[in-house]
Amino acid sequence: MIVEILSAVVIVGGVWLASGVRVVKQFERGLVFRFGRVRPEVRGPGLTLLVPGADRMHKVNMQIVTMPVPGQDGITRDNVTVRVDAVVYFNVVDPVRAAINVQDYRAAVGQVAQTSLRSIIGKSDLDDLLSNRERLNQGLEIMIDSPAIDWGIHIDRVEIKDVALPESMKRSMSRQAEAERERRARVISADGELQASNKLAQAAAAMSDHPGALQLRLLETVVQVSAEKNSTLVLPFPVELLRFLDANTKKAQQSPGEPADEPADAPVEPAEPPADSRAELPVESPADEPPAPLLGRPGANGHAGPPQPRREGDALAE
Repeated sequence: MIVEILSAVVIVGGVWLASGVRVVKQFERGLVFRFGRVRPEVRGPGLTLLVPGADRMHKVNMQIVTMPVPGQDGITRDNVTVRVDAVVYFNVVDPVRAAINVQDYRAAVGQVAQTSLRSIIGKSDLDDLLSNRERLNQGLEIMIDSPAIDWGIHIDRVEIKDVALPESMKRSMSRQAEAERERRARVISADGELQASNKLAQAAAAMSDHPGALQLRLLETVVQVSAEKNSTLVLPFPVELLRFLDANTKKAQQSPGEPADEPADAPVEPAEPPADSRAELPVESPADEPPAPLLGRPGANGHAGPPQPRREGDALAE
């Protein structure tokens, strides 16, 4: 009878002790509440014994939690409506404060992340949201980490995932980018033209000093054109050759006895009278000259007209 009682006591004691055994995983920490008061000792991973009926264990996950922040609509500082979503990485560093100071630290971190994201959107420009995200991520991390420290939470990092823009803004930005690319293309083309003109000026100066270089360039051009197997061959004709042919043609058209054309700016010498014109000639008096016959009366224009028949009045007048 006594043996049976002892056996029953041992069995009951074993069951009682077994009910106080708990297993804590490697990524967890155990908080022991004895009669509702938390024990300062945090139970590490492995087997741990509790006082049955007096102790209660609360396990806290110490892993890094990835929490997506829902997209938040906001207006930037330059009055552009955007929708921004982000992701927050955090973990528990103090399980006692995470379990005591806040009821649900996941929901608390999520709400702080949403409000902080809205605040960042209102303080930033659109260009910062698109191109300067590293600085915005750091500012957002500081804003979320400030209240999370009192909850025993460490914010590992915060990243902005996507910035959704209205369709009208996307079209405006695409036009702006296209105009910028076109401006760069024109500047590069103009720079190339400037460099090419400088090189051509140097080449022209070299060819003017060495006329044979022009002939070599002409032959090289002919070789380049003929290498493409074209049916038409274009040869440049020197202007100097045209001038030479023009001058020879003018000389051939002039008669042998005709003097060559003198330049317009040549000085004109006064012509000397012939040798026989220098002799003195007798000067007759006008009275010795017989009167010229009256051939006709002058016309309206002052010249003498054809002879007219003689009338009676004319005789009386004489």
